[in-house]
Amino acid sequence: MIPDMTGRALVSGPASETAGAQEIGRENTVLRRLIAVYRHLSALASQNADIGAVTSLIAEHTEATVAVVDHELGVLAAAGPDGTPEEAARQVREHVAVPQLDQVLTATDASRRPLRVPGAEGASVIVAPIVVGDDVPAYVLTVDSGADGPGEDTSLLLTEHAATICGIILGRERVVSAAAGRVRDDLVEGLLSGWAREEADNERWARHLGYDRGHDHHVLSVAVEAAEDGAEDAGTGLRYRVCTAAEQFFTTRAPEAIVSVRGAEVVAVLRDTSDGETRDRADRLGTLCAERLAEQFPAAAVTIGIGGVCRAPAEIARSYAQARRTVEAVRRMGRSGQVVAFEDLGIRRLLLQVPDLAELRTFAAEVLGGLGASEREHLATLACYFRENNSPQRASRILHVHPNTVTYRIRRFEEFSGLDLDNYRDRLMAQVALEIHDAVGTGADDE
Repeated sequence: MIPDMTGRALVSGPASETAGAQEIGRENTVLRRLIAVYRHLSALASQNADIGAVTSLIAEHTEATVAVVDHELGVLAAAGPDGTPEEAARQVREHVAVPQLDQVLTATDASRRPLRVPGAEGASVIVAPIVVGDDVPAYVLTVDSGADGPGEDTSLLLTEHAATICGIILGRERVVSAAAGRVRDDLVEGLLSGWAREEADNERWARHLGYDRGHDHHVLSVAVEAAEDGAEDAGTGLRYRVCTAAEQFFTTRAPEAIVSVRGAEVVAVLRDTSDGETRDRADRLGTLCAERLAEQFPAAAVTIGIGGVCRAPAEIARSYAQARRTVEAVRRMGRSGQVVAFEDLGIRRLLLQVPDLAELRTFAAEVLGGLGASEREHLATLACYFRENNSPQRASRILHVHPNTVTYRIRRFEEFSGLDLDNYRDRLMAQVALEIHDAVGTGADDE
């Protein structure tokens, strides 16, 4: 025994040399093990493995429970030395309930380095941030009991490297997802715009999107207008939120639908789920969507147009064009916020193509004459009379009046309008004028 300069005894001789050699041997073993795991992790990244494979590998080599969790501590993948991934996820949820874990996540976000926090029942939780670009979308958690594991330092290093590999995997998935999204958007755009020069292109694009030409479809155009509040940025942000909510509504309520966001519009190609109910389903979902969005975003006006039925992929562009024309027609009528089908527009879809609505109002006013309060009642009777194919009896039952009352009001209308409804041209002019009156008014009677 040889004392050192402080008076402490130093061990010398064969015993100390043996202890030093054993320590070096253990360190070399740990290093070789780390290098082997690092190589295995790197191989996973190059083999297009998922984050589940990473958690399984780390769990195997650390004899600990390992998981990848998001910001809300939802378990994205989990593995343990024993048991199923579901059991590992349950164990992780038990350990992530520690009060200081939120602070640890915030700290790892800022430092981009792993940290250790005491867990439940004497275990410790190692938290390593998964960095993708400038974001930290998730974390690797290692729940280490310390009983039979490789040691705290080794677990920390392995967890940190696992987070790096997970970052590579998630970054690759993000790039692939973005590329797939762009391809999908291009296919949808091609179908809606009718870009395809050949029917085979339409068929191929539709098949890639999951379109089933064995069923009828309707195209819905969900058009969003933000209330005028003087702030363009605020309006843009509101339209984005409304469109996101509309997209989520249709993908949730109609998972088979082809849904695409196009600026301030969401387009849904909605499939029939049973014979003869396509239009009913489109009306029902369109109305429910409009009601939900009105509740969530009262400052936005959402108008939904429903295009005609389509089955062959080449017909999608026509149905979409009809849905868009319906939206524009409804807006021109000053009725934004409604759900209207193209086929319900009738002759209005032609009338509303006239650039100047004042011309339509002038025509209606000239045909219908100056209308007082009593004459407006006559117009309601006339409209019902026309809808019932000029039958006073059927119109009277709907209006709950005597047939003679219907006949009297029709004659009174002829007197103040100067029209003869027994004449084909006069009857047609009256019908068109009534459609204009109902769609955009005549100006004089809109006060």
